[in-house]
Amino acid sequence: MNREQIYSALFAQLAAIPELTTVSRRLKHWTDTPQGEQPALFQAQVNESAQTTTGQPTKWVLRCDLYLYVRAPGKVAPATLLNPLVDAVCNKVNAVHPITGKNTLGLSNVEYCRIEGSIETDEGTLGEQAVAIIPVAILAT
Repeated sequence: MNREQIYSALFAQLAAIPELTTVSRRLKHWTDTPQGEQPALFQAQVNESAQTTTGQPTKWVLRCDLYLYVRAPGKVAPATLLNPLVDAVCNKVNAVHPITGKNTLGLSNVEYCRIEGSIETDEGTLGEQAVAIIPVAILAT
C-alpha cells in the first residue's frame, strides 16, 4: 500500500472544488486563516487501523478529517455559506463511479473512500466564523 498516493488522490479531488479559496494538507486554525483565504479546506490524517484475516492481505482503514472554514461578514448567517460547501465536499468524496458504485479515488488498491461518521459543525456561534469537521474513511489494501 502506498499511503501517500492515497492521501494525494483524495486531496486532488478536493482541490478541484471551485468554491474553495484555500485547500491544504497543512492544518491551520481558523484564527490563522484570514478572511481572504476562506472558504478554506484542510485535510488532516487522523488514524489508521488494520483489518487482518488469516491467509488474506491486510486491509487498512485510513481516516482523515476535513476542516472546512467559512467567514460570513455582517448580518449573513454563517450556516447559509457553510451548508453548500459541506454539500460540495460530501458530493465530491461520496461521488459514485458509474460502474463500481463507489469512489475508489481512481486507485486499484482502494475499495472505497467515503464520509463516515458524524460531521461536527459550529455554524456561527463563534460570531462570523463557521467551521465543519468532516470525517473520511478510506479502505485500502
